[in-house]
Amino acid sequence: MSAVAVQKSGECLLQVKNWNVRPLNKENAARIAEETGVPYFVAMMLDIRGVRTPEAAVAMLQGEETLSDPYLLPDMEKAVSRLRRAIDSFEKIAVYGDYDADGVTATSILFSYLQTCGANVMFYIPEREGEGYGLNLSAVEKLAEQQVQLIVTVDNGISSHQEVLRAAELGMDVIITDHHRPQEKLPKAVAVVDAWRADNQSPYRDFSGVGIAFQLMIALEMEDGDPQSLFDNYADLAAIGTIGDVVPLTGENRTLVKAGLRLLQEPEREGLRALIAQSSMEGRTMDAVNVAFTLVPRINATGRMGSPSRAVHLLTSEDPEEAQTLAADICEDNDRRRQTETQIMEKVIEQLRREPERLYDRVLVVDGEGWHHGVIGIVAARLVERFGKPCMVLSVSSEETRGSGRSIEGFSLFDAVNYCASLLTKYGGHLMAAGLSLPTRNIAEFRRKINEFAAMQQEMPIPTVTLDCRLNPAALRVDMPEMLHLLEPFGEGNPAPLFGLYGMTLEEVTPVGGGKHLRLLFRKKDAAVRCMQFGTMPEEFPYLPGDTVDLAVSLDAREYRGEKNLSIVVRESRLSDADFPLLLRQQRMYEQFLRGEPFPHGEGNVLLPNREDFAVVYRFLRQYGGWDGPAMFLWYRMKQPQMHMGRLLFLLDVMEERKLILCKHHAGSLRAELMPVQGKVDLTASPLFKKLKGYLKKEGI
Repeated sequence: MSAVAVQKSGECLLQVKNWNVRPLNKENAARIAEETGVPYFVAMMLDIRGVRTPEAAVAMLQGEETLSDPYLLPDMEKAVSRLRRAIDSFEKIAVYGDYDADGVTATSILFSYLQTCGANVMFYIPEREGEGYGLNLSAVEKLAEQQVQLIVTVDNGISSHQEVLRAAELGMDVIITDHHRPQEKLPKAVAVVDAWRADNQSPYRDFSGVGIAFQLMIALEMEDGDPQSLFDNYADLAAIGTIGDVVPLTGENRTLVKAGLRLLQEPEREGLRALIAQSSMEGRTMDAVNVAFTLVPRINATGRMGSPSRAVHLLTSEDPEEAQTLAADICEDNDRRRQTETQIMEKVIEQLRREPERLYDRVLVVDGEGWHHGVIGIVAARLVERFGKPCMVLSVSSEETRGSGRSIEGFSLFDAVNYCASLLTKYGGHLMAAGLSLPTRNIAEFRRKINEFAAMQQEMPIPTVTLDCRLNPAALRVDMPEMLHLLEPFGEGNPAPLFGLYGMTLEEVTPVGGGKHLRLLFRKKDAAVRCMQFGTMPEEFPYLPGDTVDLAVSLDAREYRGEKNLSIVVRESRLSDADFPLLLRQQRMYEQFLRGEPFPHGEGNVLLPNREDFAVVYRFLRQYGGWDGPAMFLWYRMKQPQMHMGRLLFLLDVMEERKLILCKHHAGSLRAELMPVQGKVDLTASPLFKKLKGYLKKEGI
């Protein structure tokens, strides 16, 4: 069965997520509440998040675990011994970092600390454009020319075999501190400090790069200093890097972040004061979420849009005027990053409108000439959120193309890219993200082969929304958000709480904020619930008063005229009585047909509409003057539960081919306009209809 080479609707396809509710042991939650004295709601949340004992609950809420002995990390003693010798002998030391928030903060704290130790120290961060991630041979040779005798990597180096050997040839030692997974063989460095080594003895492994650098500083300080003072001086930067690298905010990471967030409330560091002011965050609580959405993107922007060294200069500056200038430059970088991201996203959507068949691929691959390398990873993440599929975004040049991708849980993007290794120049990554480069001539074959890998999987996974629990709307209270603050900081491994309100009947929709946001009134029995949905205009809101909806919401408390009010924000929603996973599987059958893939015997017949199916859809469109909204809501409003979702999409495309309707697609919605028709229209003359009939005949159906 060959692929169907027709322009089909793409953006109106279902963007479905599974909703999972975490398990709760109510009896255990009651025991935790009784033995610790915390409110039952807090104890319930602790049990839901895997905290099963009163002792673990106390440790979680206090978040003040002592960091484990740094000497339990492999090669820490070797690293400390070599560094002390370099400090005492005034050898020139280069701290070699990375251009993201984790690498920048790790560089900043180790560079600053070594300065206080009287070391002859410099720092080096490679440029994203031209050098890329990690140690590179050119940089090693530059450092040798500057008479560097010892390189200490932070947040990189675990795979730098050739570079370490070259450094040794040039008379330089290398200490590697990293948190990425090592390969079977380690680089031949003086020391390789990485918690993921097989011989690691440390009880905690989930450090970020800055966390490992912090452990190195503690080890250096233990002989005749005060390791606790390091928290007072560097925990703010350690918190930013840990949050920025999206490592689990559990255990020792939680200790570091809680200590750092306390410092960030009233920062003493000139650079952070300036950056907070330039981010319009003065006077606001610097919790982990605010750090993740304000400080981290701005620090990352320096590496994406320009020289990342400026971020280290900012974070280590003691001059208020210099700090203000650098912070302003970095915020401008972030503005340019957002503009560039928007421009590339617009080009991607335009490409998908021109070539909608790409959207039927299991893995979405898009490419464009000269797209900014520092932004394509963010664009890939936005595409995953929008279309619910793994995505690769490729920036094309004449000879060599670079790409960055993001995935959905349950699909290993690294394995998929690895399957295409014969087409690639270089690649790396993990389950959820990957980067690569390949000869430009291989782009089409790469798209084919990565989708070949996806087709070999049993079934492509569906993105998931995880709820902490279902809440009774009648039980919502204004003190709930304050109780939830006890669980902070929120981040990877300890996400911000998300609750389910099921079976809510929509009563009112009120535009606010100049029509950019919505205030919604829902009711369930006698409980009325007011919610906010931000960033949604009325014309984008698919629900109507009377619809019964499930809501995934977050809770906050807002003060108005001296009185605290419960603020409920809608994060996700769905129709209560629609089987989304079933509809998605039906849609995927249509995608499968458009890709030209065979079905198990007989299954393709469900896509073929009869005369009555066409009549039902046409009558509905005529009655309502067309349609403007997601295709799934068209299926729902027609109230034809027997209608297969794949069949609906098929017959819409057939009706467009036969000029009964004109379809436009935008932001996940379908706009279908009735066209003037004279006389009868033979729908079976549609090329698409003939294609399906021919396939079914070939299959003997």
